[in-house]
Amino acid sequence: MSGVPLMNGQSNPPKILIVGGGTAGWMAANLMAHCWVASGVEVSLLESPDIGIIGVGEGSTPQLKRFFGYLGIAEQEWMPACHATYKNGIRFKGWSSKPGYGEYFHPFDSDIDLHTQPAFFYNCDVRRHGVDVYAHPDRFYLSAHLAEHHKGPLPAPNFPFNIGYGYHFDSGLLGQFLRNRAVGLGVNHIQAKVQSVQRAGSGELVSVTTDQGHIITADFFVDCTGFNALLIQKTLGVPFKKFADNLFNDAAVAMPSPQGAVIGSQTLSTAMRYGWAWEIPLTHRIGNGYVYSSAFCSADEAETELRRKLGLLDADVQARHLKMNVGRLEQHWSYNCLAVGLSQGFIEPLEATALHIVQETIQGFIDAWELGGFTPANRDAFNQRINARFEGVRDYIVAHYVCNSRSDTDYWLANRSHQAISDNLRAVLQTWVNAGNVVEQITRREMDKYYLPMSWYTLLSGYGLFPDRQALQPGTAKAHRYRLDDIDAFIAGCSLNFQEQAALLQRG
Repeated sequence: MSGVPLMNGQSNPPKILIVGGGTAGWMAANLMAHCWVASGVEVSLLESPDIGIIGVGEGSTPQLKRFFGYLGIAEQEWMPACHATYKNGIRFKGWSSKPGYGEYFHPFDSDIDLHTQPAFFYNCDVRRHGVDVYAHPDRFYLSAHLAEHHKGPLPAPNFPFNIGYGYHFDSGLLGQFLRNRAVGLGVNHIQAKVQSVQRAGSGELVSVTTDQGHIITADFFVDCTGFNALLIQKTLGVPFKKFADNLFNDAAVAMPSPQGAVIGSQTLSTAMRYGWAWEIPLTHRIGNGYVYSSAFCSADEAETELRRKLGLLDADVQARHLKMNVGRLEQHWSYNCLAVGLSQGFIEPLEATALHIVQETIQGFIDAWELGGFTPANRDAFNQRINARFEGVRDYIVAHYVCNSRSDTDYWLANRSHQAISDNLRAVLQTWVNAGNVVEQITRREMDKYYLPMSWYTLLSGYGLFPDRQALQPGTAKAHRYRLDDIDAFIAGCSLNFQEQAALLQRG
């Protein structure tokens, strides 16, 4: 960006007011200050001093690495401050009851996969055609091997490939870290409660009045008030589209457990009776939670099931209960207001996409507002892109549930039997089952913008969605094109360039 930005022909730089803090609010403050404060834009963040800091263990996609890189913040600076660890991917346990497919690992995309992924895709395609070849995903990805051996994703200097990775972190501490940095960049931090919101006759927001009687005006507002959605829904009345017809989970219970000497490098997602439990390793503790459907399970039942899983039935460990509003806004940018974080929507945390969508929203808005001359010229196109991202992520999450093969509770049977799936998801599932060209289907429908074919192959093969074993035919030499022993040796050799997570974190 160059020069001083103008908005709607005004001669003065715009004033931006972010209402609400947390990780989403302070991410917005950092990105906007990084782009605009030097050009005279005034960025302020208003948050209530009474809202407590919630330090739930959270995971990310590799997008968060790009966020810190864009801001010039080194891992050695932020990770220790947030008790963060490295994340190779997510291991799913118990989602399938098919023999040999009780669990699988979903890796992040890495350059090294080009040497092993073709074999995985080929074997999956051959097995879908009814030939008995090995097609479980874990054996074909270095990241799965690293996670199994508690190794981090940073290689030795002589290893010539970058490895995709995310992070685990304390979300409360990350919010504090980003707050301190934003204030250092010149963001005006205001601690007060919003008493009322004022609109102009044109419908745009004009100001907010605090409980201290102060009137704070701005040219543009960012709603980071969480599920409360004070500005975007309660004031502007933007409709909310619920995903309840195909994502049943609407509640969670969370509690910590002690960290051991070995620190894991993967998120664990374990299927439970009425949902799934997360396990996120931080440097000082493990973050645990149970995401479930209140239509099938009470809060007390969920807490008891989670405590039993963790061996904490009689332990004096406090549990926190949360409600989730799963879905998205019809417009994330309405009038002169942008919704970010929980105020714009939420898809359950199964694939750690929350902060990914936050980043895409903020950075997409910054680009759209600048390109439009700081006017609403690109608002409709922006909203369409963010809505498409929500729908794309939702489809991949829904696939985890409709593909399950559990039959132990009505919850899992209902997830498998409902028909409320999108045309895109239905087409991919049908193409897979009918041994069609999945990559072509995903690419043609532009679903690869949100999840690469690697992710779809990993999920569908990881669930064991192949013809029944007794129906498979013996493989010919052509079917066994790739030698699994060679792949094993290649991955094991590559892994020698990596350290265990604990040692890597100590190195800093």
